[in-house]
Amino acid sequence: MKVLYAGPSIERLHEEYAKKGRLDDDAPVRSSSSVVVDAPAGKVWRLLADMRNWPDWRSDAYVVELGEIEPDATFRWNIRGSAIRSTFAVVDPERELTWTGVAMGCFKAIDRMRLEETGDGRTRVTVEESMSGPLLTLFYSDAKLRQGHDDLLRVLKAAAEA
Repeated sequence: MKVLYAGPSIERLHEEYAKKGRLDDDAPVRSSSSVVVDAPAGKVWRLLADMRNWPDWRSDAYVVELGEIEPDATFRWNIRGSAIRSTFAVVDPERELTWTGVAMGCFKAIDRMRLEETGDGRTRVTVEESMSGPLLTLFYSDAKLRQGHDDLLRVLKAAAEA
């Protein structure tokens, strides 16, 4: 039953899924959204990777603790009031930023942000995520996650095109 699905351990999600470009296909909450930004991948990457300055362009998230942005480095952040402990899985400048995270001690996620140059100076940004944890679906859904991704992409596009 999906409502009780806890998913793989966060360690397994990190090593066997996120680092290998995979989401948890069995997770009860999943989303994927894309947008084409009228800006080069380098500019979009700088906005995403400059996490300390996220509040300059996105009002829903801020970083609490951040060291190096490299695979297996940890960071703590807050999004819409939820505290999350995360670990970078893939850091491929101008191409991909992926991490795993745990919220409220039991909800696990894989977040992937992929950048693809379109060949005309623009960049396609795709945000993908899978979330699991017992009882998660009682108060969170694919639609709510997708709305958060769409909001992120909208403000990222506006910031990159400014």
